Amino acid sequence: MNQDVALNLRLLCSYYKSISDVTQRLGISRSQFNRYLSGRHRPAANTLRRICEFFDVAEYELQLPHKQFQQLVQHNPRQDSLTSDQVELDHLKRLMDKSSPELDKYLGYYFEYYYSMSNPGKILKSLVCFSKVEDKILYQRTERLIEIGEQNKEVCHCKYLGVAHFLSDRIFMTDYESLTINEITQTILYPTFKNRIHWLHGLRMGVSSNDDRMPCSARVSMEFLGQDIPLRKTLAECRFYSPDDPTLDKTLLDMINNQGVNEHWQFRAK
Repeated sequence: MNQDVALNLRLLCSYYKSISDVTQRLGISRSQFNRYLSGRHRPAANTLRRICEFFDVAEYELQLPHKQFQQLVQHNPRQDSLTSDQVELDHLKRLMDKSSPELDKYLGYYFEYYYSMSNPGKILKSLVCFSKVEDKILYQRTERLIEIGEQNKEVCHCKYLGVAHFLSDRIFMTDYESLTINEITQTILYPTFKNRIHWLHGLRMGVSSNDDRMPCSARVSMEFLGQDIPLRKTLAECRFYSPDDPTLDKTLLDMINNQGVNEHWQFRAK
């Protein structure tokens, strides 16, 4: 049992910059603590209690067989808090490492269409741009919250910044509203299995920007425009549209239609 306690203590100490750092925080001499780490001595009851409180583990957990304790610590969010910044970076790096390089072919500009979460019955057309920075695929979504005929009205812009991953044949997009920092949205898209990109379809989940702040989910379609576009002219097309607008393709309207009978238990993309 002393040997398991020793191995478990060594594992807990590995979350800190040094054993000396641990002993200083615990108020235990380094020579005394080394005896616990070697397994030659077992901590007295009051010392064991101090150690467990410091590492935020139960006394019975510290005495578990080492392999079992390893699994416990690896899945224990309490240990993550010891090095939260590094753990967060490690999680993000794992996602990046798992993300397929196939996402590179989706770089460029897109029109994004979906039924607005804050303006019921209106279709919001936005501009999304995917770009590669080092080994990450980042994107920006720009929304112009204005309707046709309101050109003289002050335009409200929303800018979302996010990161995209390609995992198991699905494109995952996660972003936040960078001006107000009051919401996070996620979009999951089907990839295209054709050489030429035209449309991407999926679901978007977020929160309406009006006062009720209602969580919503909507079908979304993205139209590929290319990697070099007339930016000002393209942004001028971004606004609210009525479903009967003659410039909107009927196939698109069917793809983003959220109404009708849903024969599944979940709300699904088309």
